[in-house]
Amino acid sequence: MTASMLVNGLVKRLGDAGYDPLPTPFKVASVDFEFTAALLGTEGRGLDLLLIVDTATGDYGDRDASKVRQRIEALSRALDITGSRYVLTVILAGATLPGDIEALSATCRVLTIEHAGLDESANPVSEAAAEALDDHIRVLLPLDIRSDDVSSAAADGDPIEELILALPRTLDQDLVRVVANASINGEEAVTKALGNRLDQALSLKEEP
Repeated sequence: MTASMLVNGLVKRLGDAGYDPLPTPFKVASVDFEFTAALLGTEGRGLDLLLIVDTATGDYGDRDASKVRQRIEALSRALDITGSRYVLTVILAGATLPGDIEALSATCRVLTIEHAGLDESANPVSEAAAEALDDHIRVLLPLDIRSDDVSSAAADGDPIEELILALPRTLDQDLVRVVANASINGEEAVTKALGNRLDQALSLKEEP
């Protein structure tokens, strides 16, 4: 079956963002599951499992909200049975599905995109079209930090400064720097740094 241009564009964009296509049908708990497209995250997003439902072409009953929900809920149960830690995200690509598709949000993350400005190769036709496409799937994409100050920090090769400069200046900059520096040594170091700052704050309040 042929996927719509929108699905092809999504697969291409997510591939550029570090997701690997998963051949379908794929098997979970001895059950075959077939979707228009499926992708697995890599590295920091290695537990992300993305499913694309093509509501434009309607393959696999994808224009029927009840059938879509039943198939995804069955997959979610199969993942639970196997003790999987995958985080499930469903992207509804194409026409809005009528019915109780909203109930899926109790099972997984649900994103919707009805259309995108794509050329014949499934690439965005312009920078604005690329930005609009990204807006619909922003939660799945790597953080895009755009700032002259951040670019300068990146050029200097200092990721901590890059992170600090990207955060709102309204935050407590001393606390931000303490936590950012501690993050190099992992979660326990961050927890300890926050605890120390809390102790300091409480001590100041107790002084006469």
